[in-house]
Amino acid sequence: MSKKLYLECKTGISGDMLVAALLDLGADPEVLRTAIDGLHLPGFTVSIGRVQKAGLDVCDFSVVLDEDNKDHDMAYLFGHLHAHAHEILHEHFHEHDEGEHLRHHHHEHEHFHEHEDLHEHHHEHEHEDLHEHHHEHRGLQEIVGLIENASLSPRAKETACRIFGIIAAAEAKAHGLPLEKVHFHEVGAVDSIVDIVAAAVCLDDLGIEEVITPCLWEGQGSVRCQHGILPIPVPATANIVAAYKLPLQFTDIEGELVTPTGAAIAAAITTATELPGRFKILRIGLGAGKRSYSRPSILRALLIEEGPDVSPETVLQIESNIDDCDGQTLGYVMEKLLAAGALDVFYTPVYMKKNRPAYLLTVLCPPSLQGVMEQLIFSETTTIGLRRCLKERTCLPRSSGTVQLSLGPLAVKQVTLPDGTVKIYPEYESAALLARANGLSLGQVLALFAKEV
Repeated sequence: MSKKLYLECKTGISGDMLVAALLDLGADPEVLRTAIDGLHLPGFTVSIGRVQKAGLDVCDFSVVLDEDNKDHDMAYLFGHLHAHAHEILHEHFHEHDEGEHLRHHHHEHEHFHEHEDLHEHHHEHEHEDLHEHHHEHRGLQEIVGLIENASLSPRAKETACRIFGIIAAAEAKAHGLPLEKVHFHEVGAVDSIVDIVAAAVCLDDLGIEEVITPCLWEGQGSVRCQHGILPIPVPATANIVAAYKLPLQFTDIEGELVTPTGAAIAAAITTATELPGRFKILRIGLGAGKRSYSRPSILRALLIEEGPDVSPETVLQIESNIDDCDGQTLGYVMEKLLAAGALDVFYTPVYMKKNRPAYLLTVLCPPSLQGVMEQLIFSETTTIGLRRCLKERTCLPRSSGTVQLSLGPLAVKQVTLPDGTVKIYPEYESAALLARANGLSLGQVLALFAKEV
């Protein structure tokens, strides 16, 4: 049975939320810390802990920037509040998730700038006092190089680079720039680099191969960012959702639930949007968001094991009572019906009016073959009327194979029950062949099968 990851994004998705959920699922924190250390990025620490969200114990993952490495653009976003005041507000709303929230844009949207001189020009006119430090910019190639040179597994590197490529393409389209002109502001990009690499490392550590994301639930309204007031979803997120055809549903929550990093991760790792018909939940991970809305921001990730598909399917049943057709003809009709695609054909002895012995012909077939089946029955038998109805049936998954007995190879049929139990049945023709070849009865061959398999 294959193991899959199901992401329930009903209160949004961001990079730190996903990393926290994966850690809660069982990703090794030490493997994660070692991988992050291998990036050789200065100016931050990683915090992994537990927080309470709506009474639930939830995992929290945070990238804590050093004082000299903090993004001073936050003062602009929060109305020129002092950086310390912003920290107090952040801590307050992080602890009191149900309280009134600030509808401002997270600094994730300050990562992208056209050119360094444009960035400096903007800040000289908007808030010179807030930018005493000069910061470098990283383009996509620089970040890819950083990841490629890190001590990560090949799969984690590939996933991280793919996520960054998706974000860069979305930002390039939003700003009307060539991909190589999109740059990540250094202090703003540190936490995104760590979030994205951490997500890739955790997915690799858990051995996740398939990810199911049925829908991204987004808030409504607008957010304030460096370039002004933007509608939700912001351009980068909207571009990612459109490019990768991610299902999106708006909620009544005022505020942004899906960040560009969250959307990019979903786009990079999602392999399906529909849950299997039947599955087991192996583990549950809860990842905490940092923003405060009318509902607690929690990303739930479920590690599931897909069970056999035993969903009902519809078949067509065609019947006819026949009292004036000989046995040879009926046998011939059965062969033709099966060859034409009937799922099953059988005869039941019945007594009709005037006490005439007769046969009830029953044909099971896909509904699409109704015309073919009826034409054969009318043309090859003496009946002048048919009855039909649709019926539901449930079939166990099956496969064919061969087992090796002491007498020789025996063809078998393997079926899987809803609880995962596997049963093996010998094929009659193969068992009869072994019986004849070894001078045994069919019963002896079947008994040997029961003993040796």
